[in-house]
Amino acid sequence: MKTKTIILFLLALLVFNAPYSYSQLPKESESQKAQRMLWWTNARFGMFIHWGLYALPARHEWVKNYERLTNEQYRKYFENFNPDMYNPKEWAAMAKAAGMKYVVLTAKHHEGFCLFDSKYTDYKATNTPIGKDLIKEYVEAFRAEGLKVGFYYSLIDWHHPDYTVDRMHPQRQEQDSVYARLNKGRDMAKYREYMKNQVRELLTNYGEISIIWFDFSFPGKNGKGRADWDSEGLLKLARSLQPGIIVDDRLDLKDVEGGWDFTTPEQVKVAKWPEFNGKKIPWETCQTFSGSWGYYRDETSWKSNAQLIELLIESVSKGGNLLLNVGPTARGTFDYRAKDRLSGMGEWMKYNGRSVYGCTEAPEGFTAPANTLLTYNPVKKALYIHLLAYPMGSISLPGLADKVKYMQFLHDASEIRYRAAGGENPGDVIASLPVIQPPVEIPVIEVLLK
Repeated sequence: MKTKTIILFLLALLVFNAPYSYSQLPKESESQKAQRMLWWTNARFGMFIHWGLYALPARHEWVKNYERLTNEQYRKYFENFNPDMYNPKEWAAMAKAAGMKYVVLTAKHHEGFCLFDSKYTDYKATNTPIGKDLIKEYVEAFRAEGLKVGFYYSLIDWHHPDYTVDRMHPQRQEQDSVYARLNKGRDMAKYREYMKNQVRELLTNYGEISIIWFDFSFPGKNGKGRADWDSEGLLKLARSLQPGIIVDDRLDLKDVEGGWDFTTPEQVKVAKWPEFNGKKIPWETCQTFSGSWGYYRDETSWKSNAQLIELLIESVSKGGNLLLNVGPTARGTFDYRAKDRLSGMGEWMKYNGRSVYGCTEAPEGFTAPANTLLTYNPVKKALYIHLLAYPMGSISLPGLADKVKYMQFLHDASEIRYRAAGGENPGDVIASLPVIQPPVEIPVIEVLLK
């Protein structure tokens, strides 16, 4: 009897001290998950903000990696980080005016620098010339504008002394045999604990946090996978502290029930609504105005307003969201190009946001005419036809002959008259349009369906 009791006691200790098991992640039905994510699905448009020490060199947020900089060489950016013009109320006002409904800011990027006042590191904004917790002001400002607030937290850390050198590290090497020497004295167990402590701070000290973006796991040779991060432990911690939080799919837990909420195609236009195991899944494409995420002074490949608006429409037309990035300067401002693009998108969204918010892919049976994109609001039974190339005088709308209740331009609610096509295409509708394009970047036809 005593032996049996001792064995049971030892088993209990093992279970209590074991790493979090996959079965401990919260379980929910598909409908429960859809309800938890409903605000995000309806929002469709959010702002990503990449900001850190890399704003000072202003030549890519991976500058430390690309130029193989040591901590000592990178130190000058920490010593001179003083965003004296930082005013997150202005940021929040611009995001709201652009039509964005939520925001995700890099609390810590790969460089390891923290914008928040963490108790677990000296490598933080409060120890730079700016001398304050930049996350606190961000949260308050965006929340005051009615935007949902999120954090990006990098799994990667090129500064922490216990983070082992890997193939993504600035001090990476070509010879595999060198890694053991480089990593002597480094302890990933201590780094895992550091991450959990910081995630606990972020999800405890700033009120309700709606999204957390973990970035990113890269298993394989000289890489790091779920075991290196204790991905499941991080996720369980996040969900326990913020039960309603929405989490991306970069923890390397795609095959784990409850291990992610949405997938994240980066810098690409998807060909169709992404699927997993044969089912359409929530998705969000993260995109930049240009080629980099952090402020890049000399970059010239900026997308036009029309391209960015089309990118948003394209995402919604396939059932997804757009998270569009701004890289603030080292003074703490949005640069002139970002302001211009946000203003242009905001002007379009002011009049045409109805074709984005709460919308999704058009149901089967609806075909987009040439040079158009369709979105659909299932609650309002409204089909939106986005005219990427403006047709002169009229447009043929396939299969709508018995479905239209009313048709109008969305930007000014002016009626669009239509008639049955007849002839060889009796199911089509011919909509009459003004010869000259309305003064809208991409005009939208709103079709109210029977």
